[in-house]
This record gives sequence, structure tokens and C-alpha cells, in this order.
Amino acid sequence: MLTRNLRMLERNGLADRKVHPTVPPRVEYTLTEPGRAPRTAVDAICGWTHQHLGPIESARGRFDA
Repeated sequence: MLTRNLRMLERNGLADRKVHPTVPPRVEYTLTEPGRAPRTAVDAICGWTHQHLGPIESARGRFDA
């Protein structure tokens, strides 16, 4: 599953794949510029979650009770 997702990112130009001819073989993936672009949005969502964690946990507690 991980390999499939990494290959999809590579196919879409979001990641680069480099094979190192070693024993055992080693493959390295890095994000391309377009692959790094969503980081700002993800960081904003993480910040929102941290700001609202108290109400989120309260709602979970009420729901799970």
C-alpha cells in the first residue's frame, strides 16, 4: 500500500524517486516543489485543530458517552 501511494505521488509529479544501487537496495523519495506546496494549508489546519482542541475533545466525550 505504501509503495502504491508513493508511486502515485511520483506519477503525479509530487515526489521524486531515487534508487541507490546498494545491497540491500535502497530507494529514497523526496517531495517536489508542487508536492511541498500543500504544507501551508496542512499547517493551517493543524493550527486550527490545536486552537479548538478543548471543544473537540468535549464533543467527543459527549458523543462517546
